[in-house]
Amino acid sequence: MDKDDAPLRHLRRVLKMSELVKRQPPGHWVQTERAAHEAWASLIEKAPKAAQLMHILTARVGEHNAVVVSQKTLAALMKCSRRTVQRAVDVLAEDRWIEIRQIGENGTVNAHIINDRVAWSGKRDGLRYSLFSAAVIISEAEQPDFEELGQQVPLRRLPSLFRDERQLPSGPGTPPPAQPFLDGMEPDLPATQQSEPDPAMQEELSQLVTGLGNKLRASDTSPDDDATGI
Repeated sequence: MDKDDAPLRHLRRVLKMSELVKRQPPGHWVQTERAAHEAWASLIEKAPKAAQLMHILTARVGEHNAVVVSQKTLAALMKCSRRTVQRAVDVLAEDRWIEIRQIGENGTVNAHIINDRVAWSGKRDGLRYSLFSAAVIISEAEQPDFEELGQQVPLRRLPSLFRDERQLPSGPGTPPPAQPFLDGMEPDLPATQQSEPDPAMQEELSQLVTGLGNKLRASDTSPDDDATGI
């Protein structure tokens, strides 16, 4: 084979490898430093269930710093009781492994924040709130429609736009809402209904039409000036 084809063959191999890399699903990695592993080892000796819970949360944190999950689901993942889960959560929070933020009033569903504490906004209308992203874990056993999961009717789609994209209206759309016109801006459209005429005016028009008809008939019956025979 010609040596001149070597760069071309190399380029083809590179392109083929790049295509294989694109087809492979992205890996999910969680990196921890050595000091964290040493502290983790001490946690295993102190509270094994708390260390197990920390592994479960870290494995599911994904690209976010928080995991939203209920105590019932954690109990199923850890194969223990909810009371054991609560004790493990208390240990992790006390040793500053995680921060717990309650969702709702019952306290059975919480956001477990790892690495960084959540940032709180200033008061607005008397309310302080925190906005952060999280991985949400739910169990089918907690759903009221357990027997219908996977068989529901698809949701309505609300297409989103990317940056610098424009919305192009399409489809028949919905009729406009019925609302009164503004004063002085009523549309000038032909009337669809005709009002009843005035009886006196209608009688006068009838007499006028009758008189005109009599005059026309009289002019048709009168002899022409040329037909005198003279």
